Amino acid sequence: MRAILGFALGLLTVVAPTLVAAEGMDVLLQALPKCAGDCFLDSVARSACATNQTAACTCNDSNFKGQMTQCVMANCTVKQSLATMNITSAACGAPVRDRAGNFDTGQIIFAVITACIVLTRLGFEVFVVHNLAPDDYMFLALALIAAPSVAFIHHGTAPNGGGRDIWTLTPQQITNFLFYFYLQTISYFINVTLIKLCLLLFYLRIFPSEIVRRLLWGTLVFTVLYGITFFFLATFQCSPVRHFWLHWDGEHQGICLNLSAIGWANAAFSIALDFWMLAIPLSQLRTLTLHWKKKVGVGVMFFVGTFVTVVSIIRVKALITLGMSSNITWDNHPVTIWSMIELNVGIICICMPTLRLLLVRLFPKLGRGGTSYINRYQHHSGGAQGLSGRGARMGQGRTGQGRTVEDSTSTLKSDGAQSGSSVVLTTMGVKPPGMCIVRQQTYAVEYDD
Repeated sequence: MRAILGFALGLLTVVAPTLVAAEGMDVLLQALPKCAGDCFLDSVARSACATNQTAACTCNDSNFKGQMTQCVMANCTVKQSLATMNITSAACGAPVRDRAGNFDTGQIIFAVITACIVLTRLGFEVFVVHNLAPDDYMFLALALIAAPSVAFIHHGTAPNGGGRDIWTLTPQQITNFLFYFYLQTISYFINVTLIKLCLLLFYLRIFPSEIVRRLLWGTLVFTVLYGITFFFLATFQCSPVRHFWLHWDGEHQGICLNLSAIGWANAAFSIALDFWMLAIPLSQLRTLTLHWKKKVGVGVMFFVGTFVTVVSIIRVKALITLGMSSNITWDNHPVTIWSMIELNVGIICICMPTLRLLLVRLFPKLGRGGTSYINRYQHHSGGAQGLSGRGARMGQGRTGQGRTVEDSTSTLKSDGAQSGSSVVLTTMGVKPPGMCIVRQQTYAVEYDD
């Protein structure tokens, strides 16, 4: 953390002369750590400000500032340097910056909204559909793993200096902040991977094309490998592991990988996957004939998905700033904000298809495609789900005889039917492999011999 020391000293040489002019040399020397006080006296004596120890002189003397910085970096610890910066800032009346504001409260409200949507989806699948698909189980795992992220901010980074300057914190606060930042990093990598897996499993449920399914399975395998790789990189980036949150003071032994490089690589792969996963369903939509209401619903879902990708790109910019920062508690705040938005909006996007089914169930007109029949959508897992083969049984007409409809040809067998008889004919579309959406259409059919 030599960069932190140098950064703090750069500000020290600006505010300390003001303190000298206002309070006197003795007050400054008593407040500063001995190593910093000695460096200050030595640097002033060897500069052009030796006979003019005023703010106007020392603040603009690059020779003084350079000597002061080199001396303290050579003779003071990181903790002493940060303490020096904190003392001089407070004495000179420098404002305590805090960019967090009401962020903690805001992220809790956002999390509560997301949780309500999550519970709505799971409740619909369990109590209405009565059948959980693979993407539902993956979504349940995502919800359970994402929940602690709120606690990592509320009980971890927020009370330990998130959004504040690092030199205003105690050594224990800095250590605590880095520990929860470590947990946040691992949680983020896992959650991003699970969001992508939920979407891929959902795509596998609704797209029957063999070529598309092969692409989806290949993407799913790649995503699993991507998630496992970055999970281990984030978890074991330092040896020993605790060196991640202890190395900042320069007093502990250990080695760490480049956290910035890991974060940038993860973001690059994630954004590339986002574009690829948007391209697959978009390539299939052009072959579908949808009513404008359904087109609006699909458009909204893809707009939200695109928004998540845009947020990921903005987050990369914040990561670059953080990678060059010597003030991690201050510059990590934008990364936390964009990560929180990305994860919550991503989870909401996953829930949108189920939310549409719920709205159609509550307001049937929303699901009507401009025709006179009623569309009813149900989720089914593999298997016949009560259907025999590819056919479906229709009800008896006035003749009392059962009629059979072959779904593949929609041929009506009506042996012995009476003239003027009417029956109710029900057809159900053939299900593709795995989970799907089945459209059930009911017609009133009248026929004469």
